Amino acid sequence: MKKEIRNRIDIIQGDITKLQVDAIVNAANRSLLGGGGVDGAIHRAAGPELLAETRTLGGCPTGEARITKGYRLPAKHVIHTVGPVWRGGHRNEDELLARCYRSSLELAKAHGIRTIAFPAISTGAYRFPLERATRIALSEVKRFLEKDDSIEKVIFVCYDRRCYDTYRRLALEILDTP
Repeated sequence: MKKEIRNRIDIIQGDITKLQVDAIVNAANRSLLGGGGVDGAIHRAAGPELLAETRTLGGCPTGEARITKGYRLPAKHVIHTVGPVWRGGHRNEDELLARCYRSSLELAKAHGIRTIAFPAISTGAYRFPLERATRIALSEVKRFLEKDDSIEKVIFVCYDRRCYDTYRRLALEILDTP
């Protein structure tokens, strides 16, 4: 891996709603109207204006992404992506999750976003196995950064220590292989 790519990826444990970046990614549901976990936290922190804007979007299919303003968040934008619900791994879940990362990064690029933060998409209420989801997340971001320099910094924001430790461990393996 090029050293520059490693320098463009950070892994932290914390609250994604507190980050001052161009965009944070929301692990949304298909309605985009808020929910639990990171989705609910982002909607609460952004304020009612976010809900008003997401109502105009008409939802979002699994694997795709939509962008809104950040409103009361420190982030300028929210990229909402709908991850797959884990159903045993035989219903295209891996590809749908990979598409979430690709769609979010392409949308970020199209909107001139230079710094972006991702949660561990689908690993909460949607029960996607953490290690499997982390491998997909790191691989997709690495692949994008290898061919595109429009995004300066990608931050993976882990809510708890288990997630953080998993991302750190797998980053050593995935980001260090050419």
